[in-house]
Amino acid sequence: MIDVQDLVVSYGTATALEHVTLTVGKGEMVALLGPNGAGKSTLANTLAGLIRPASGTVRVGGRLALIPEGRQLFPDLTVADNLALGGWRSGQRDPSPVYELLPRLAELASRRAGVLSGGEQQMVAFGRAMMSRPDALVVDELSLGLAPAVTADLAAHLAELNRTQGLTVLLIEQNARLAFELCRRAYVLESGRVVTGGDSAELAGDPRVASAYLGGAIT
Repeated sequence: MIDVQDLVVSYGTATALEHVTLTVGKGEMVALLGPNGAGKSTLANTLAGLIRPASGTVRVGGRLALIPEGRQLFPDLTVADNLALGGWRSGQRDPSPVYELLPRLAELASRRAGVLSGGEQQMVAFGRAMMSRPDALVVDELSLGLAPAVTADLAAHLAELNRTQGLTVLLIEQNARLAFELCRRAYVLESGRVVTGGDSAELAGDPRVASAYLGGAIT
């Protein structure tokens, strides 16, 4: 569903992504880990068509939606209006399926997005992405700034969509434990390069990965 081959992205003379290759099969959930500044958001924005690569190829086998880092909502618009904007390209303006998935959004529909809590805003960003009826979803830092209980709730919704609707997911995360729990496969991006990848359980047991992203070896 997502096929990235030998991707290079530059900002002027600075190279943000250097010969990155990764794939996400149809119906897969794959994680991308890495520290701040590794190029994770650059990759997400390139997949969404917001950044043009210097070289390499990006192919998406269906409609792709992005939940961006920091949510990027329109704070002065209502929740309902933010959701409607998510359906602009697909022509889908009926939020009923999203309200069924995330009932809390129906309760918040008339409130301005800017006055919501961080967890509620992330829920709006999630719902807005789903308004486009995507085949693939790129989630840039699902857990950023959220309480563990809120993160767990959103992660459960994501896993359910993958299980019941076959939604393809690329989960970009710094929370390695969450990423490994949700995704069977993962890549690690550092300084713009994919430095390792493979089965999540095997990566979690790799001393280098455990030390860098899990605070030590898993027992």
